[in-house]
Amino acid sequence: RYEPTWGSLDARPLPAWFDEAKFGVFIHWGVFSVPSFGSEWFWWYWQKEKREPYVKFMDTNYPPGFSYEDFGPLFTAEFFDANQWADILKASGAKYVVLTSKHHEGFTLWGSKYSWNWNAVDVGPKRDLVAELATSVRSRTDLHFGLYHSLFEWFNPLFLEDATNAFKTRKFPTSKSLPELYEIVTKYQPEIIWSDGDGNAPDSYWNSTGFLAWLYNDSPVRDTVVTNDRWGAGSICAHGGFYTCSDRYNPGHLLPHKWENCMTIDRSSWGYRRDAQLPDYLAIEDLVKELAETVSCGGNLLMNIGPTHDGRIAVVFEERLRQVGAWLKVNGEAIYGTKPWRAQNDTVTPGVWYTFSPEEGKVNAIFLNWPVSGILELGEPQPKLAATQVKLAGYKELLKWVALGEKGMVIALPQLTPQQLPCQWGWTLQLTDVN
Repeated sequence: RYEPTWGSLDARPLPAWFDEAKFGVFIHWGVFSVPSFGSEWFWWYWQKEKREPYVKFMDTNYPPGFSYEDFGPLFTAEFFDANQWADILKASGAKYVVLTSKHHEGFTLWGSKYSWNWNAVDVGPKRDLVAELATSVRSRTDLHFGLYHSLFEWFNPLFLEDATNAFKTRKFPTSKSLPELYEIVTKYQPEIIWSDGDGNAPDSYWNSTGFLAWLYNDSPVRDTVVTNDRWGAGSICAHGGFYTCSDRYNPGHLLPHKWENCMTIDRSSWGYRRDAQLPDYLAIEDLVKELAETVSCGGNLLMNIGPTHDGRIAVVFEERLRQVGAWLKVNGEAIYGTKPWRAQNDTVTPGVWYTFSPEEGKVNAIFLNWPVSGILELGEPQPKLAATQVKLAGYKELLKWVALGEKGMVIALPQLTPQQLPCQWGWTLQLTDVN
């Protein structure tokens, strides 16, 4: 059994499915999806920081005295179809999904007993959105279902009182945050608990180690659940299951501990923005690059979309997800279930990232630029004469290659028309029998 100490909890092996999955989809959805302006931090920027664009937006578009709580009934979700979402998630090639069950605004997407009149069953959709998505994901896909949960809430009076007392009192975690965590685990049995928002309070204030000990020892998901590292001030990148270290974390080198790169397709927001312009969205080429770099360095990629207040996944997000899925159909063997190789990227040709498939003993070289010459030079692999074979994923014939000195090789790529290419945004060479 695990003790409620970091020493004991950090020794728990991460369930293997998480490292093998490599790719997940993050969904930021909540009352912030109603103004859908600027950021999911809308309430904080408008009311607390009083940032000018937010204040002006409210003054121009809403009557005087309109409060953030007044957005609640406008979070309607009338077009939310959990089956359709599940089908899009499946088509993306993702192996897990993480839904924001509650963001820093405190609004829960399930009918929480601990969030009276500030949840999706009492206000707005009048539906248990967490239950609907969990059911559809589990019945229609093989994705692992996960939930994001914010520990703190910006404007909760109990949290503000504890903060005023320098967290010597613990009214908020004992009456709100912890009961919610036990509630979602027992009710929805998520296989990921993605914690966030420590409010600058230590893990002892949140009793994070006590909760995690229960989660790992006695909860209904004790054998399969994975957790991240955001369990109180100072725990990020140091304690918990996998490390996130920061938002959009992509170190570009191998890390000794399992980590995740959580990032957004919309460069500047996690929630949906009605005012986003096309250049604000990452192109599919950017996303493939991010996936290849992240996986080669031992990480998972958690790619975020923000649905609309009425429950739609905007077409631009759906297209990106389906494009990643199309790419993974061809190149998935270089991603799923792989391990980092001895080199992460090539020393001679930039934009080449390596992964290793242990079962087949294959080295995968993902290259992001198709060379004009049709010749690709790799500085890292050490080929064996008459033994090493080179394949292009999605193409039948073996490729010709020549060794370069002690290590390195030159590979002749096939001459293909754009229509004949196995995919369009990054390609995989599969090398067998290399040292």
